[in-house]
Amino acid sequence: MVKAIVGANWGDEGKGKITDMFADSSDIVIRFQGGANAGHTIINHYGKFALHQLPSGVFHQSVTNV
Repeated sequence: MVKAIVGANWGDEGKGKITDMFADSSDIVIRFQGGANAGHTIINHYGKFALHQLPSGVFHQSVTNV
């Protein structure tokens, strides 16, 4: 099943948090954006990470991130 998380360009909409939630049960996570100016923060048992270029699935070992 394909899941797409799309925002309405209103800034912090929680897209990174939702993506991280779905990433655990996904095979591939793809992040697309035109630049690195927007980021998303992931808090997990490793700590707190502000990601700008990497997909939210990067902390899940079984996930391929593009």
